[in-house]
Amino acid sequence: MLLVEDDDNLRFGVAAALRAAGLAVDEAADLPRADEALFVTSYDCAVFDRMLPSGDAAAYVEEMRRGGSAVPVLFLTARDSVTDRVEGFASGGDDYLVKPFAVPELVARVRSLCRRAATVRPPVHRIGDLEVDTARRRVRRAGVLLALTSREFAVLEMLAARSDQAVSRAELLESCWDEMAEPQSNVLDVLVSQLRRKLGEPPLIHTVRGVGYRLARDDL
Repeated sequence: MLLVEDDDNLRFGVAAALRAAGLAVDEAADLPRADEALFVTSYDCAVFDRMLPSGDAAAYVEEMRRGGSAVPVLFLTARDSVTDRVEGFASGGDDYLVKPFAVPELVARVRSLCRRAATVRPPVHRIGDLEVDTARRRVRRAGVLLALTSREFAVLEMLAARSDQAVSRAELLESCWDEMAEPQSNVLDVLVSQLRRKLGEPPLIHTVRGVGYRLARDDL
């Protein structure tokens, strides 16, 4: 799990208690370091102090959610009004604990969120040397992080979820575009061409004539 708290003494004490309870804990004192940690590590849970010198953690978590992150989040805060709690949940928080708090209660809540993560964590699809991480919305090929647009990711995610199977053009258009997309337009073909270029060689996206596309290590 990740603990984000700018008060050094509080962070050290809480981290020690969580480790004593058998949890693996990474620490960050501000949002930039939290962002870096979340970029390189997939956590079962993240605990954020709500108000940090680097910004409001609720706004950061809201941005995380818009980016597709599903990591469970607990906010720690001295702000205890109903409005504050509602804002925390509305921004994408899963739990809210007001300071001062009892450490055993925090440990119990973190354990609960970690269990939830284990049951709902979206899969990581691996096709050859391609890795499609649906939780963090990141794609790597041969270990290299690829820069995809949100729509390119949506198409690739759908193909990866049904790897080795043909996915029809109609399904891809319906799932990845709005209802205004014309079935006969070439928007899908253009996007797939861009995806193929970004994924590199050997090719992984194959055309299934008269049907659509298939993601596989070969074209057999």
